[in-house]
Amino acid sequence: MKVNIIFYSLYGHVYRMAEAIAAGAKEVKGAEVKLFQVKETLSDDIIARMGATEAKRAFARIPEATLDSLSEADAVIFGTPTRYGNMSAQMKTFIDSTGQLWMKDALVGKVASVFTSTGTQHGGQESTILSFHIPLFHLGFIIVGLPYSEKRLLNMNEITGGSPYGASTLAGPDGSRLPTENELAMARYQGKYVADIARRLSASK
Repeated sequence: MKVNIIFYSLYGHVYRMAEAIAAGAKEVKGAEVKLFQVKETLSDDIIARMGATEAKRAFARIPEATLDSLSEADAVIFGTPTRYGNMSAQMKTFIDSTGQLWMKDALVGKVASVFTSTGTQHGGQESTILSFHIPLFHLGFIIVGLPYSEKRLLNMNEITGGSPYGASTLAGPDGSRLPTENELAMARYQGKYVADIARRLSASK
């Protein structure tokens, strides 16, 4: 039972969440978990001017996602930073390349889930995940969120990401805030929950 985590990250916040998602998925017996990152569309010069060169090196070893990363998996968990309430352009470019899989119904019945990161507390965490669901429905995925059985969603003692649509983190306006333990724990829960759903569906076939 294969669980692939496909993400885009610039400063490393989504990458850290992806690692937590993977850790949770690996707790499910029989889950084979892999991480992939979508192709960067920004030039090295622009990345340097954005101050992200060093951050990108931390996960440069993660292989690039291909269409096989989707078709081979039983479950795919997507991670993207928010760009004005939507997924990043890099992730959108990858999603827009899936036409041949759509034509073949290659992704119908597979499990999908989404997590995200925003710069501010109300910077589009929910709208990014919900709008990401739209192409996933077109591709035939079965969408899984983050249910309230994860009680950390009810945490009122701190500023934290997380919604029933998926795990999320707040990077802060200058990107200096790293994912908190509460946010990482919700990501681990989501990874485990998605992998368990995929396991059950695979067993029923």
